[in-house]
Amino acid sequence: MTVRYTAIVVRSIAVLSLYAAIAGSPAAASAIDTQRQLYKDVYETVERGDWSAVEQLPAAHRRQLQQYVLWPDLRATYLRATIKTASAADIDAFLDQYGALRPARELRYRRALQLAKSGDLSGYQRIYEKYYHGMDIAKLDCLSLQAELEAGRHARVGGRGTNLWLVGKSQVGECDPVFEFLDDQKLLGPAEFRKRYQLAVENEEFSLARWLATKIDRQYVDEAANWVTAQSHPEDFLNSHARRANTPTSRKQLVYAAERLTYRDPQLAYKAWARVSGRYGFTEEQKLRTARHIALWTARDNLPGAYALLADLPAAAQNDEVLRWRARTSLLNGQWIDLLADIGAMSDAERNSEEWQYWRGVAFERSGQVLAAKAAFERLSQERSYYGFLAADELDHEYALDDSQLLADETTIANIESRPEVIRARELFLVGQEGRGRSEWDAVVRHLSPEEKLQAAILAHRWGWHSRAIATAANLGEYDDLSIRYPLPYQGWFEESSSLARIPSTWAYGIARSESLFMRDVRSRAGAIGLMQLMPKTGRQVASQIRLPYSGLATLTNPKSNIRLGTSYLGQMAERYSGNPVLATAAYNAGPHRVDRWLPDSGSIDARVWIENIPFNETRQYVKRVLSAQAIFHWRMTGKVRRVSDELARVKAARDARQLASR
Repeated sequence: MTVRYTAIVVRSIAVLSLYAAIAGSPAAASAIDTQRQLYKDVYETVERGDWSAVEQLPAAHRRQLQQYVLWPDLRATYLRATIKTASAADIDAFLDQYGALRPARELRYRRALQLAKSGDLSGYQRIYEKYYHGMDIAKLDCLSLQAELEAGRHARVGGRGTNLWLVGKSQVGECDPVFEFLDDQKLLGPAEFRKRYQLAVENEEFSLARWLATKIDRQYVDEAANWVTAQSHPEDFLNSHARRANTPTSRKQLVYAAERLTYRDPQLAYKAWARVSGRYGFTEEQKLRTARHIALWTARDNLPGAYALLADLPAAAQNDEVLRWRARTSLLNGQWIDLLADIGAMSDAERNSEEWQYWRGVAFERSGQVLAAKAAFERLSQERSYYGFLAADELDHEYALDDSQLLADETTIANIESRPEVIRARELFLVGQEGRGRSEWDAVVRHLSPEEKLQAAILAHRWGWHSRAIATAANLGEYDDLSIRYPLPYQGWFEESSSLARIPSTWAYGIARSESLFMRDVRSRAGAIGLMQLMPKTGRQVASQIRLPYSGLATLTNPKSNIRLGTSYLGQMAERYSGNPVLATAAYNAGPHRVDRWLPDSGSIDARVWIENIPFNETRQYVKRVLSAQAIFHWRMTGKVRRVSDELARVKAARDARQLASR
């Protein structure tokens, strides 16, 4: 750490400590409420780059706002919004005072990029060398190399630039000028192109590989074209195998094509692979891997012959995933003796998991081994979990809903609560900037002792910051305080909206907890937003149907409207599947189009068995998690047990399900 940066850290800590001292005084209890409201009042205007909302405050209010712990955040927000026009002196003064705080770090990053964008590469380079060198961020590294080129320091570019070029993916646009320099200087020869080509193939970036091949020779061009065909038209590629040379590369391409085809049609892939596998010198590992891949997807898609394919795999291809799907297929077919053998062949860790403890008990029961079944269920019924509840249902026992409240240490809680970083995190949460608050909370908690973390979980729960309370307690393995693990925020809204949607509020709570841990602003990788994790398109459609005003992100991040939309959509899924909560829950997670494909072709299936055979690991675990959470929420809200088994209506064939729904 440089002397200058150390000084910045010291100044930032001093400022925060002053805020902490102010916040800890009795008078601050009401004053901070005023400061918080002032911040919220001006924030949207400031975020647009307009400081007038602050300047127009009465002098006393302006002074109060300047003493607020989030004043640096407000000032940084304005400077980021006006980064193109803000004076360098203002930015430097801010960074000098608050440089170690997150808003200052974000501003510094934004300023560095703006300097580069405006053509001031030397200014960018000064920031880069002090703060970003060695962080391996391609965008920043390439801008630095652009600065070196502009300064005429060409000798510094070759090695670093080549390393950035030698990746198996397309690099960021900021690297293009650097790569053009390397090309002009003849620093990229056939050896470099061949090396990057191989990296692209390994990453399955075949379009990039095809472009790179044009810089090598015709053989590579043809090879890259084959990779593209194997990826986009695997069936055609496998069917034209007779024209392919028996080379290591062509064999890899055939294996890849078989794997690609398997995702679409395992039975077709099986036939195509049978024609190919004996005609080329595939390695034993290639044969085993491909056969296992086809067998597993045949089982996941519930296709005929799945068990035989899995069971016939050589011993070297058998692993826990194969045995899991052998067991699920035995379960689907009601083959209880086979199921016991499949479970018995699993590794100790897998065999002793709750999932297979439960199904071993069921298999014992169905095969007439009543005492062994009872013993298995007795052990498992002590667990507060999906399988623990099912085991208790088998025995007609009470659920293991022991609620053991964590013991509060008020001295430790007060010490944590007075820490400057914790004050900042809490205020960010309270002003609605929860994502920033979570980052700052997690950064603090990471360095606490186990006992301090436990007290921090209690503190977050007291604040109503449920995602941090749940996560902090879980990090310690503390699962028995159900008020912390299964809180009841927004209870009035959940009950009102659930009533309108004609679903139990406990179900809606189970969905919300499983989706977001009650984070109102969280966004999934797929783009789902808010407490009940709705896709914008779904939110817009449901809002139109129930005549709820819809303003995009603002609606989805508003807890009341998100709960209304989420419960309405869940109610629609329940109606679509004739009130079957298992199917509706699966559809909420994976989409009804997928659930429709997973329904049996005829007759009906035990819902427990259907759940186990859901092809997607995420959805399978999600349904179990929601069902167990619903039972716990019901107990918390009513003091009574509602058995998970009562939610497990048989899963009917697609045709029968549609007929019931239409009635």
